Order: sequence, then C-alpha cells, then structure tokens
Amino acid sequence: MDTADLSTETAELLAMYEQMVLIRRTEKAAHDLFLQGLVKGTTHLAAGHEAIAVGASAALRADDYVFATYRGHHHAMARGAGPEECLAELMSRATGLCGAKGGSMHLTKAATGMLGSYAIVGAHLPMAAGAAWSARLRGTGQIAVAFFGDGATNIGAFHEALNLAAVWKLPVLFVCENNLYMEYTPIADVTAVARPAADRAPAYGIPGESVDGNDVVAVRETVARLAERARAGDGPALLEAATYRHFGHSRSDPAAYRPAEEVERWLKHDPLDIARGRLTELGVPAETVTAADERAQEAVRQAVDAAKNAPAPEPGAALTDVWADGGAAWRT
Repeated sequence: MDTADLSTETAELLAMYEQMVLIRRTEKAAHDLFLQGLVKGTTHLAAGHEAIAVGASAALRADDYVFATYRGHHHAMARGAGPEECLAELMSRATGLCGAKGGSMHLTKAATGMLGSYAIVGAHLPMAAGAAWSARLRGTGQIAVAFFGDGATNIGAFHEALNLAAVWKLPVLFVCENNLYMEYTPIADVTAVARPAADRAPAYGIPGESVDGNDVVAVRETVARLAERARAGDGPALLEAATYRHFGHSRSDPAAYRPAEEVERWLKHDPLDIARGRLTELGVPAETVTAADERAQEAVRQAVDAAKNAPAPEPGAALTDVWADGGAAWRT
C-alpha cells in the first residue's frame, strides 16, 4: 500500500511506529557495538520505553524544550537526532552528536530543543522549570518537558521543581517513566504511595495523571492535552507513564533481581507490538509495516558503517564548546 493512500491518523501512527523501530534497532546496534569493544564506558538502554519518547514528541511543537535522564537515547532520537550521530557519539567519534564529549549519558541537540540528558538523578527538573520560565517571559508559547525515572520522585529536586512550577504556574510538564525499578530496587518497596509520581501531584495542587507508557497513541493524546493546558497558562502537570525496560539498569546489570513472570508479562506488552496491532486494526497491510521495519533496519546499518569509519576527534577540540560562543578562553 502506498502511504499516500493512508488516512492522516494511520499515516501518523505508521510514522511513529517506524521511529520506534529505528530507536529500538539503534539501541540494539549500541548493545552489539559495546560487546565488540567499540562503545566505551557504559550505556543505559531504553528498549521498551520508546512509546513515551515518540508519543510525547509527536504531541509537542518543534520549538518546545525536552530534558531527559542518562537513559535518554530514545528522547534524543525522538527530538531529531539521527542514528549515525548518536552511534558516533557512543563510539567517541568526531561526527558524534556532541563531538565525542557527551557519550551515551549526555546526548544533546539544542538546535531541535533536546536540551540534554543528565546523569545526576533529578537534577534536570529545576532546569526544565527554568526553561519554562524563560519561555513565559519571552511570550513564545513554548513549553518544557522533563522526563525522569521513578527513582527521581524521592529526590529533593523533584519536589522543589514541582513546588516552584506550581507557584509560578509555569508551562512545564513533568513526565515520569515508571519502569518499576530505581536502578535495582523496586520503587514500591521504598515509596509510601502506589503511584510514585502521580500520587504526589495533589500536594502541589497540580493535575496528576497516569497513562500506559507502552501505547504510543495514548501517550500522544495525553501529552497533547496537557501541553495545550500548559500553553494556555494553566500551569504544570505531572504524568506517570507505566513502562518496563527490556534490559538491566546498565550494561553491567543482568537484572537477575526481576521475577521471570514479571519480565515475561511486560515483554508481551511491547510498545512495538501494540503499535503493530493498532495498524492492523486500521487495515494497514502487513507488507506496509514490514517495509517500515526494513527502512529502519537499513538506516541503522548505514549509520553503523558510517560511525565505524568516522574519524576520532582532534585533541585540540577538547577545549572548544566550553563557552556559548564555542571558545575556550577563561573569562572573569
């Protein structure tokens, strides 16, 4: 089927599906390259979380701001980073997204509103509030969105950011990717409320909602509604998206602490499978979906080849990008 023959709704879902597949395959490539010794340091894969990033981004404006955690490959790609520049960054190549200065945990593309991935848990939530405050002062109609894990809900910066955002009615959304584990500890074991994010919202007088974080359509619709509310001047909202990571916390974690039946249950609720099921219900032929899979596979294959053949950064480049003008001179 020619995609031109699809309805707008179906074409958008197919595009979101293909983007999720592209992210999944890029992360699979990162996993394989790590095992080959070509990715240094560690990586925190977001396989299983794709629908949150893709669905949310589809609901945002191109000039909105996004802040993510060290598990942020999916958000960087959803906001316009390509597989080649992401893999090159993980492989410490000069063509990497940050010129080999950020690595897996700090993917950033300011030109598309992806204002960084942050390794300090919860540290970016106040930053998102600041970006929202800036947007309101400038009258641009932009909003900021901070994505964070369930573990961040027990961090002081989470409560400080929510409180100030509520007091000032900032155009910011706080989106918790609740994958049940704060690194290795079940969030339910150390949190007094059932929903670690959404159940805290009433304390700050803001909406607190939950969504199936593996359903890209549900995420898009919910974020679109909350984003419209924020742009209208009604202040922040807190969204808790239920999801599950397919791998351990990081490359050094086999995730043996997770019950086998829990893993099996969540793997059957894969965001790609859910999107494929929706496409089937909308009458999209299997070969059209397969073609999307193949396009993503080929794009990642080319990205891997390009990243492998890319040059290493020049040593002198280490002193660039220190200041906003790209220079390195110390100023007082």
